Amino acid sequence: MKRWPKNTIAAGYLLSVALKSDGTVTAVGDNKYDKCDVSDWHDIMAIAAGNAHTGNGHTIGLKSDGTVVAVGWNKYGQCEVSGWRNIVAIAAGWRRTFGLKQDGTVMAVGRNNEGQCDVSDWHDIVAVAAGDWHTVGLKSDGTVTSAGNNQYGQCNVSSWDNIVAAAAGYLHTVGLKSDGTVLAAGLNKLDQCDVSSWRDIVAIAAGSNHTIGLKSDGTVTAVGWNEYSQCNVSDWHGIVAIAAGNAHTIGLKSDGTVVAVGDNEYGQCNVGSWHDIRLPCN
Repeated sequence: MKRWPKNTIAAGYLLSVALKSDGTVTAVGDNKYDKCDVSDWHDIMAIAAGNAHTGNGHTIGLKSDGTVVAVGWNKYGQCEVSGWRNIVAIAAGWRRTFGLKQDGTVMAVGRNNEGQCDVSDWHDIVAVAAGDWHTVGLKSDGTVTSAGNNQYGQCNVSSWDNIVAAAAGYLHTVGLKSDGTVLAAGLNKLDQCDVSSWRDIVAIAAGSNHTIGLKSDGTVTAVGWNEYSQCNVSDWHGIVAIAAGNAHTIGLKSDGTVVAVGDNEYGQCNVGSWHDIRLPCN
């Protein structure tokens, strides 16, 4: 049976993307390489946006028939997904794209210089998260596997258990446990891994150097790099989904509207007019 993922909003490099209730997609922000050209997409069930601490980006859409569409920067073939079939979840990192198949295996295209696309032997995977240079897979037994650059220990997740969600930033990895607490590994220069005190978390997101947590009461907490106020989310409420870009954060409210904070140089936070955004499935 197909498992449709919860990612109905996405924050990439200088852009924000949202899936509407009718299966169409809207996007705002920098449109270099046409990564915001999603207005003709339809029958979309989930979205992802390639993020990066610096560079370009791309946007991915999962269709209801299990196929995948992509637009944006394609120097490394990260948008060459037209032949994919039986996909039930997607993830986009810097320069690469991942598709989770119905059988729990994973497909990958894009840059693989650090081995971040070496996922062909993964199995029993239920979710994938892509950072800049590393990739994380959540297994059905609640454990986590990883591939790619491990310079700062961001791939040191093999001891984690009871994980229900994972997120990957520039050089850090975050895991949500079934008891609502959060684990983190990797670079912590900007306190992006300082999540040990978090409680009652139901969803997580990782920007390049900041980490966001959605609490069970619909409020949001954040740690890490805050130069553009991307962590100023303490007054948010009624939130049901979160996403983190390079230097901005977006939240989906229970009424189908969206809020955003952070860097807005290219209008990536201009989401105030969005409405009827699809709520995440339970």
